Amino acid sequence: MSRRKRKGRALNGLLLLDKPSGITSNLALQKVKKIFNADKAGHTGSLDPLATGLLVICFGRATKLSDFLLNSDKHYQVLLKLGVSTDTGDADGRVTGRQDALSVTDVQIHRALRHLTGDVEQTPPMYSALKYQGTRLYKLARKGIEVERPPRQVKVHKFELIKRDAEILQMDVHCSKGTYVRTLAEDLGEYLGCGAHVFGLRRTGLGPFVNRELHTLMKLDEVSATGFTSLDEMLLPVDDALQSCPAVLFDETMMEKIRNGHPVRIPQSPTQDIVRIYDVSKRFFGIGTVLEDGRIVPKRLD
Repeated sequence: MSRRKRKGRALNGLLLLDKPSGITSNLALQKVKKIFNADKAGHTGSLDPLATGLLVICFGRATKLSDFLLNSDKHYQVLLKLGVSTDTGDADGRVTGRQDALSVTDVQIHRALRHLTGDVEQTPPMYSALKYQGTRLYKLARKGIEVERPPRQVKVHKFELIKRDAEILQMDVHCSKGTYVRTLAEDLGEYLGCGAHVFGLRRTGLGPFVNRELHTLMKLDEVSATGFTSLDEMLLPVDDALQSCPAVLFDETMMEKIRNGHPVRIPQSPTQDIVRIYDVSKRFFGIGTVLEDGRIVPKRLD
Protein backbone atom coordinates (compact mmCIF):
# COMPACT_ATOMS: atom_id res chain seq x y z
CA MET A 1 0.00 0.00 0.00
CA SER A 2 1.42 3.39 -0.97
CA ARG A 3 1.99 5.95 1.74
CA ARG A 4 -0.22 9.02 1.90
CA LYS A 5 1.28 11.90 -0.02
CA ARG A 6 1.91 14.92 2.17
CA LYS A 7 -0.21 17.97 1.43
CA GLY A 8 2.15 20.39 3.12
CA ARG A 9 5.42 20.81 4.94
CA ALA A 10 6.42 18.53 7.81
CA LEU A 11 6.77 20.93 10.74
CA ASN A 12 7.32 20.27 14.43
CA GLY A 13 6.77 22.94 17.06
CA LEU A 14 4.35 25.25 18.83
CA LEU A 15 2.93 28.62 17.84
CA LEU A 16 1.38 31.00 20.37
CA LEU A 17 -1.42 32.55 18.33
CA ASP A 18 -3.39 35.62 19.34
CA LYS A 19 -6.83 34.53 18.17
CA PRO A 20 -8.98 37.45 17.01
CA SER A 21 -12.57 37.90 18.09
CA GLY A 22 -15.34 36.85 15.74
CA ILE A 23 -13.95 33.57 14.41
CA THR A 24 -13.91 30.03 15.73
CA SER A 25 -10.74 28.39 17.01
CA ASN A 26 -10.93 25.85 14.19
CA LEU A 27 -11.08 28.59 11.54
CA ALA A 28 -8.06 30.27 13.18
CA LEU A 29 -6.24 26.93 13.09
CA GLN A 30 -7.00 26.42 9.40
CA LYS A 31 -5.75 29.92 8.57
CA VAL A 32 -2.47 29.29 10.42
CA LYS A 33 -2.06 25.88 8.82
CA LYS A 34 -2.48 27.44 5.38
CA ILE A 35 -0.02 30.27 6.11
CA PHE A 36 2.63 27.78 7.24
CA ASN A 37 1.66 25.26 4.53
CA ALA A 38 1.78 22.66 7.31
CA ASP A 39 1.01 19.01 6.81
CA LYS A 40 -0.33 18.41 10.32
CA ALA A 41 -1.61 20.86 12.92
CA GLY A 42 -4.05 21.08 15.81
CA HIS A 43 -4.96 23.36 18.71
CA THR A 44 -5.15 22.85 22.45
CA GLY A 45 -8.62 23.87 23.55
CA SER A 46 -11.23 26.01 21.84
CA LEU A 47 -11.95 29.63 22.61
CA ASP A 48 -15.44 30.98 22.04
CA PRO A 49 -15.77 33.09 18.86
CA LEU A 50 -16.21 36.15 21.11
CA ALA A 51 -12.91 35.48 22.89
CA THR A 52 -9.42 36.61 21.94
CA GLY A 53 -5.97 35.65 23.11
CA LEU A 54 -3.79 32.60 23.48
CA LEU A 55 -4.54 29.66 21.22
CA VAL A 56 -1.62 27.23 21.15
CA ILE A 57 -1.19 25.73 17.69
CA CYS A 58 0.65 22.40 17.61
CA PHE A 59 2.50 21.27 14.49
CA GLY A 60 3.55 17.71 13.70
CA ARG A 61 4.84 15.77 16.70
CA ALA A 62 3.63 18.50 19.05
CA THR A 63 0.05 17.34 18.39
CA LYS A 64 0.90 14.19 20.37
CA LEU A 65 1.42 16.34 23.46
CA SER A 66 -1.70 18.47 23.11
CA ASP A 67 -3.47 16.58 25.92
CA PHE A 68 -1.01 18.00 28.43
CA LEU A 69 -1.99 21.54 27.52
CA LEU A 70 -5.69 20.67 27.30
CA ASN A 71 -5.50 19.51 30.92
CA SER A 72 -3.58 22.57 32.12
CA ASP A 73 -4.77 25.61 34.07
CA LYS A 74 -6.02 28.65 32.16
CA HIS A 75 -5.71 32.40 32.78
CA TYR A 76 -8.21 34.98 31.52
CA GLN A 77 -8.90 38.69 31.55
CA VAL A 78 -12.67 39.10 31.64
CA LEU A 79 -15.12 41.96 31.23
CA LEU A 80 -18.49 41.33 32.89
CA LYS A 81 -21.66 43.38 32.70
CA LEU A 82 -23.90 43.28 35.72
CA GLY A 83 -27.65 43.71 35.39
CA VAL A 84 -28.08 41.96 32.03
CA SER A 85 -28.56 38.21 31.53
CA THR A 86 -28.34 36.37 28.20
CA ASP A 87 -29.25 32.86 27.13
CA THR A 88 -25.61 32.06 26.28
CA GLY A 89 -23.95 33.81 29.22
CA ASP A 90 -22.09 36.13 26.87
CA ALA A 91 -22.67 39.10 24.59
CA ASP A 92 -23.44 36.87 21.58
CA GLY A 93 -26.64 35.65 23.20
CA ARG A 94 -30.22 36.89 23.41
CA VAL A 95 -31.02 39.15 26.38
CA THR A 96 -33.24 37.27 28.82
CA GLY A 97 -33.40 39.71 31.70
CA ARG A 98 -32.49 43.20 32.92
CA GLN A 99 -32.22 44.33 36.54
CA ASP A 100 -30.75 47.27 38.42
CA ALA A 101 -27.07 46.70 39.27
CA LEU A 102 -25.95 50.19 40.32
CA SER A 103 -27.09 49.47 43.88
CA VAL A 104 -24.73 46.47 44.13
CA THR A 105 -21.80 47.40 46.38
CA ASP A 106 -18.15 46.41 46.06
CA VAL A 107 -18.44 44.65 49.41
CA GLN A 108 -21.23 42.47 48.02
CA ILE A 109 -19.15 41.69 44.95
CA HIS A 110 -16.09 40.63 46.97
CA ARG A 111 -18.29 38.50 49.23
CA ALA A 112 -19.78 36.74 46.20
CA LEU A 113 -16.34 36.19 44.67
CA ARG A 114 -15.23 34.31 47.78
CA HIS A 115 -18.12 31.85 47.22
CA LEU A 116 -16.92 31.29 43.65
CA THR A 117 -13.24 30.72 44.46
CA GLY A 118 -11.63 27.39 45.35
CA ASP A 119 -13.33 24.06 44.67
CA VAL A 120 -16.49 25.02 42.82
CA GLU A 121 -19.33 22.91 41.43
CA GLN A 122 -20.39 24.08 37.97
CA THR A 123 -23.20 23.03 35.70
CA PRO A 124 -21.96 23.23 32.08
CA PRO A 125 -23.97 25.70 29.97
CA MET A 126 -26.31 24.50 27.26
CA TYR A 127 -24.37 26.64 24.80
CA SER A 128 -21.26 24.45 24.97
CA ALA A 129 -19.56 21.82 22.83
CA LEU A 130 -20.29 18.99 25.27
CA LYS A 131 -22.29 16.14 23.80
CA TYR A 132 -25.62 14.69 24.89
CA GLN A 133 -26.42 11.36 23.25
CA GLY A 134 -24.01 12.21 20.45
CA THR A 135 -25.28 15.75 19.78
CA ARG A 136 -23.48 18.95 20.76
CA LEU A 137 -25.36 20.82 23.48
CA TYR A 138 -25.28 24.11 21.59
CA LYS A 139 -27.12 22.48 18.69
CA LEU A 140 -29.90 21.40 21.06
CA ALA A 141 -29.95 24.84 22.66
CA ARG A 142 -30.45 26.51 19.28
CA LYS A 143 -33.56 24.36 18.85
CA GLY A 144 -34.87 25.46 22.23
CA ILE A 145 -34.13 22.08 23.81
CA GLU A 146 -32.64 21.96 27.30
CA VAL A 147 -31.35 18.72 28.82
CA GLU A 148 -30.04 17.88 32.26
CA ARG A 149 -26.29 18.36 32.63
CA PRO A 150 -24.51 16.74 35.57
CA PRO A 151 -22.50 19.29 37.60
CA ARG A 152 -18.72 19.00 37.65
CA GLN A 153 -16.05 19.96 40.13
CA VAL A 154 -13.60 22.63 38.95
CA LYS A 155 -10.90 24.64 40.69
CA VAL A 156 -11.00 28.43 40.58
CA HIS A 157 -7.63 29.59 41.87
CA LYS A 158 -8.42 33.27 41.37
CA PHE A 159 -11.59 35.22 40.57
CA GLU A 160 -10.54 38.76 41.34
CA LEU A 161 -12.04 42.17 40.72
CA ILE A 162 -9.41 44.42 39.12
CA LYS A 163 -11.51 47.46 38.29
CA ARG A 164 -15.15 48.56 38.37
CA ASP A 165 -16.90 51.17 36.27
CA ALA A 166 -20.57 51.19 37.29
CA GLU A 167 -22.03 47.90 35.97
CA ILE A 168 -18.80 46.91 34.17
CA LEU A 169 -16.38 44.68 36.05
CA GLN A 170 -12.84 43.92 34.91
CA MET A 171 -11.85 40.52 36.30
CA ASP A 172 -8.76 38.33 36.51
CA VAL A 173 -9.44 34.58 36.42
CA HIS A 174 -7.10 31.62 36.95
CA CYS A 175 -8.90 28.28 36.78
CA SER A 176 -8.57 24.58 36.10
CA LYS A 177 -9.51 22.82 32.90
CA GLY A 178 -13.23 22.41 32.31
CA THR A 179 -14.12 25.73 33.94
CA TYR A 180 -16.64 27.85 32.03
CA VAL A 181 -15.98 31.56 32.56
CA ARG A 182 -19.47 32.31 31.23
CA THR A 183 -20.89 30.15 34.02
CA LEU A 184 -18.74 31.99 36.57
CA ALA A 185 -20.26 35.25 35.33
CA GLU A 186 -23.80 33.86 35.52
CA ASP A 187 -23.19 32.47 39.01
CA LEU A 188 -21.81 35.84 40.14
CA GLY A 189 -24.92 37.56 38.78
CA GLU A 190 -27.11 35.06 40.59
CA TYR A 191 -25.30 35.62 43.91
CA LEU A 192 -25.72 39.37 43.50
CA GLY A 193 -29.35 39.02 42.44
CA CYS A 194 -28.96 41.14 39.32
CA GLY A 195 -27.73 38.80 36.59
CA ALA A 196 -24.50 39.14 34.60
CA HIS A 197 -22.85 38.09 31.38
CA VAL A 198 -19.41 38.13 29.73
CA PHE A 199 -18.90 40.70 27.01
CA GLY A 200 -15.13 40.59 26.79
CA LEU A 201 -12.86 37.57 27.25
CA ARG A 202 -9.14 37.23 26.60
CA ARG A 203 -7.06 34.15 27.42
CA THR A 204 -3.66 35.22 28.71
CA GLY A 205 -2.26 31.90 29.83
CA LEU A 206 -2.39 28.15 29.29
CA GLY A 207 -0.15 25.76 31.19
CA PRO A 208 3.45 27.03 31.06
CA PHE A 209 2.57 29.81 28.61
CA VAL A 210 1.46 32.77 30.72
CA ASN A 211 1.69 36.38 29.56
CA ARG A 212 3.91 35.40 26.65
CA GLU A 213 4.36 37.15 23.31
CA LEU A 214 1.54 36.16 20.96
CA HIS A 215 1.48 36.31 17.16
CA THR A 216 -1.52 37.72 15.31
CA LEU A 217 -2.83 36.40 12.00
CA MET A 218 -1.97 39.77 10.45
CA LYS A 219 1.63 39.44 11.65
CA LEU A 220 1.87 35.90 10.28
CA ASP A 221 0.61 37.10 6.91
CA GLU A 222 3.23 39.85 6.85
CA VAL A 223 6.06 37.50 7.80
CA SER A 224 4.96 34.87 5.29
CA ALA A 225 5.72 37.33 2.50
CA THR A 226 9.42 36.98 3.37
CA GLY A 227 9.39 33.18 3.15
CA PHE A 228 8.99 30.16 5.40
CA THR A 229 12.32 30.62 7.19
CA SER A 230 11.13 33.68 9.09
CA LEU A 231 7.81 32.00 9.87
CA ASP A 232 9.49 28.89 11.26
CA GLU A 233 11.62 31.03 13.57
CA MET A 234 8.39 32.00 15.36
CA LEU A 235 7.83 28.39 16.45
CA LEU A 236 8.71 27.14 19.94
CA PRO A 237 10.29 23.71 20.55
CA VAL A 238 7.91 20.81 21.14
CA ASP A 239 9.16 20.21 24.69
CA ASP A 240 8.27 23.76 25.75
CA ALA A 241 4.79 22.37 26.41
CA LEU A 242 6.24 20.18 29.18
CA GLN A 243 8.28 22.66 31.21
CA SER A 244 6.45 21.67 34.40
CA CYS A 245 7.74 18.09 34.06
CA PRO A 246 11.27 17.23 35.29
CA ALA A 247 13.91 16.41 32.68
CA VAL A 248 15.95 13.18 32.77
CA LEU A 249 19.09 12.46 30.73
CA PHE A 250 19.52 8.92 29.40
CA ASP A 251 22.79 7.39 28.22
CA GLU A 252 22.97 5.27 25.06
CA THR A 253 22.18 2.00 26.87
CA MET A 254 19.13 3.52 28.55
CA MET A 255 17.98 5.03 25.27
CA GLU A 256 18.16 1.66 23.55
CA LYS A 257 15.94 0.14 26.23
CA ILE A 258 13.43 2.96 26.20
CA ARG A 259 13.19 2.89 22.40
CA ASN A 260 12.22 -0.77 22.65
CA GLY A 261 9.55 0.01 25.21
CA HIS A 262 11.41 -1.39 28.24
CA PRO A 263 11.38 0.28 31.69
CA VAL A 264 14.58 2.04 32.72
CA ARG A 265 15.80 2.62 36.26
CA ILE A 266 17.79 5.75 37.07
CA PRO A 267 19.37 6.96 40.32
CA GLN A 268 17.14 9.32 42.32
CA SER A 269 14.14 8.92 40.06
CA PRO A 270 11.79 11.97 40.04
CA THR A 271 8.69 11.73 42.19
CA GLN A 272 6.42 13.31 39.56
CA ASP A 273 4.34 11.04 37.33
CA ILE A 274 5.59 12.39 34.00
CA VAL A 275 9.17 13.21 32.92
CA ARG A 276 10.84 14.61 29.81
CA ILE A 277 13.41 12.25 28.30
CA TYR A 278 16.59 13.54 26.60
CA ASP A 279 19.53 11.64 25.12
CA VAL A 280 23.21 12.40 25.82
CA SER A 281 23.20 15.08 23.11
CA LYS A 282 20.27 16.72 24.99
CA ARG A 283 17.89 16.03 22.13
CA PHE A 284 14.30 15.70 23.29
CA PHE A 285 13.12 12.14 22.79
CA GLY A 286 9.68 12.06 24.37
CA ILE A 287 7.96 11.56 27.70
CA GLY A 288 7.94 8.79 30.23
CA THR A 289 5.81 7.64 33.14
CA VAL A 290 7.42 7.03 36.53
CA LEU A 291 6.27 3.72 38.04
CA GLU A 292 5.82 3.11 41.77
CA ASP A 293 9.19 1.35 41.95
CA GLY A 294 10.94 4.34 40.36
CA ARG A 295 11.44 2.86 36.90
CA ILE A 296 10.55 4.98 33.88
CA VAL A 297 8.56 3.62 30.95
CA PRO A 298 7.94 5.42 27.64
CA LYS A 299 4.45 6.90 27.42
CA ARG A 300 4.50 8.97 24.29
CA LEU A 301 7.54 9.35 22.10
CA ASP A 302 8.75 12.24 19.95
